[in-house]
Amino acid sequence: MHSMVKSSVDILKYFKYNDTTLLYPLVCLVWVKVVQVMKMEKIEEYKEIFDKYGGMMRTCQLNEEKVLYRPLQKLVDKGLVEKVRYGYYQWIDHDDLSEISTIIRLFPDAVLCMYSALRYYEYSDRIPGEWHLAVSKHSGKSRFKIDYPFVKPYYVEPSILELGLTYGDINGHEVRIYDKDRLICDCIRYRNRMDKEIFNKAIQSYVTDPRKYIPNLLEYAEILRVKKPVKELVGIWL
Repeated sequence: MHSMVKSSVDILKYFKYNDTTLLYPLVCLVWVKVVQVMKMEKIEEYKEIFDKYGGMMRTCQLNEEKVLYRPLQKLVDKGLVEKVRYGYYQWIDHDDLSEISTIIRLFPDAVLCMYSALRYYEYSDRIPGEWHLAVSKHSGKSRFKIDYPFVKPYYVEPSILELGLTYGDINGHEVRIYDKDRLICDCIRYRNRMDKEIFNKAIQSYVTDPRKYIPNLLEYAEILRVKKPVKELVGIWL
C-alpha cells in the first residue's frame, strides 16, 4: 500500500510540473478517490479483525493481530472504535453491541445478582440503572470503573461466589446468574441497603412462585448465616 501511494504521489508531481493541459486537476481527483478507497479497505480490514473477537478486543489481542497504537488511535478519533476501559476496545457499530454482551466480555467471572436478578425473574418491575454483579472480594476495584454500561459490584468471599449459580438467557446470551433461592437469601442479607418496596415485592413474588425450592433456600441460608431472618421473613408465608 505504501509503495502504491508513493508512486501515485510521483505521478501527481509529474503532471503538476510537466503537464500544461487540464489533466492535472483530473489526476488529482482520481488520486484522491484511490486514497479514499484504500482507506476504506483498511478500515474494513480492522473491522473484520474486531468481528473475530465479537466486536471487543483486549490490548493483548490487538498486539497479536498487529493492530498498532497509531492506527488504533485514528479509529478512536474517527468514532469507529471506543475505549471501554483500560485495555479494552470495542467497534462501535458492531451488530452485537449490547449492554449484556459487553458485561459478559468484561466480567466473565461475575454473577448477575440482586436488582438485575430480580428483574430477570420478574420479581421486580423496575429496570435497574446499573448491572448488579457478584464478584470475588479479591477482584480489583478499578475493573468496574467504566463509563458504560453502569455496574454495581458486590464483593463476596470466593468460597460462596458460585453458591446457587445457574445460567440464564438474556437476548440470546448465556449469563451467569444466581438461582431464585440464593437471590432471596442475598436480598435478606442486604435488606438494609434495598428499597423497601422492591424488597417486599421480591419476598412476596418468591413465596408465590411455584418453582421455588425451599430445601435450597434453607441450605443457602445456613451457609450465608441468614437462616433466622429467612425463617422470620419467608417462613411465615409458607
